[in-house]
Amino acid sequence: MKVCVIGAGVIGVTSAYFLARQGHDVVLVDSRAQPAMVSSYANGGQLSYSYVAPLAGPGVLPSVPGWLLRADSPLRFRPRLDPHQWRWCLEFALACRASVAQTSTAQLQSLSYLSRDVLHRLLADEPIEFGHVLNGKLIAYRSPELLEKARRLVAYQAELGAEQRVLDASETLALEPALAGLGSNLAGAVYTPSEEAGDCRQFTDGLFQRLKALGNVEVQMSNPVRRLRRQGRKIVAVETAKGDIKVDAVVLAAGVGSRELIKPLGGDVPLYPLKGYSLSVPMAEGDETAPQISVTDYERRIVYARIGKILRIAAMVDIGSPNADIDPARISLLKQQVNEAFPQLDLSKAEPWAGLRPATPTGKPLIGESRVADNLWLNLGQGALGFTLACGSAALLTAQMSGLPLPIDATPFRP
Repeated sequence: MKVCVIGAGVIGVTSAYFLARQGHDVVLVDSRAQPAMVSSYANGGQLSYSYVAPLAGPGVLPSVPGWLLRADSPLRFRPRLDPHQWRWCLEFALACRASVAQTSTAQLQSLSYLSRDVLHRLLADEPIEFGHVLNGKLIAYRSPELLEKARRLVAYQAELGAEQRVLDASETLALEPALAGLGSNLAGAVYTPSEEAGDCRQFTDGLFQRLKALGNVEVQMSNPVRRLRRQGRKIVAVETAKGDIKVDAVVLAAGVGSRELIKPLGGDVPLYPLKGYSLSVPMAEGDETAPQISVTDYERRIVYARIGKILRIAAMVDIGSPNADIDPARISLLKQQVNEAFPQLDLSKAEPWAGLRPATPTGKPLIGESRVADNLWLNLGQGALGFTLACGSAALLTAQMSGLPLPIDATPFRP
């Protein structure tokens, strides 16, 4: 089967790779000259398999009014005259019910554990250098009440196979001394020793190079897709700036840009761009001013991950930002908050970045056949968990498209 995969971020490249290894003829097409130049470029870097609770949770809605009134809020909402935005926000609010969030967490956990196992098998076959480390993860809490609430989540996730421990402040500092900058603000942490980290762009590029070497793969970069041409219930060609690509099947993995390709066919997807920011901070060998373990500052919603000689810091959710332009005020705020937690950390050479996370209201990605055409498949909506879920999403999609036994239940992720 000849499959055109649209999008060369981490989701598209992993999809193309696993489809090609399954024996399909694959054409990978992207508007950029290089892979992983958009949402996969400088994201948080955490491979957070055990902590995949969706943004939509029972504690979110009560916090929103306070967040919207604070200048230092981790969430910023800009209302727009856009029915899609308001529809997405309404569906997000409905997904914040405890029962929905708990079910979504369990379903995402099954996909994340699949992704972990698939990635490890991939790396055994295809060693890729991307600063990959198994250094564990700490979710640091400032509030004793929130730490106690986290204890209940740890108990629930233990039923799903997660191995986590709740630490008090002294135990947290013994494990990660760099958190001493929080002082008396540190109540404790949740520690997950099995978590990993790495550079998403480097991983995507490394896999892209191996993909290009396969005999049944054609790569077309710097080639924007204009539209999908449909006859009856089938997509027969992908029209691009450089000509038509005749296909047996199409995989849409172009993040938020996928909406513009599916809408002319009479369909839509519940994707909305959640803008996030990051800093890439050069670190000298042996520098102990930043954490060695991956850290999430829970109340600030800031994540820290060591990736080779870089400390990647990612944070914030902007709803309603029309593009990925860097907002200097948000970067300034992020630096201020980082300096409060790690006062010895030198941010003078930090490289800022902003990207659009393609998110669904429930936090669950869309993986499977679309409703608008029998041979149009989706792999979209991984949001902030794109790197974490990429390999599992690609494996699940490949099994569906190839008629293979499914590695996990695909029902929760069907478009």
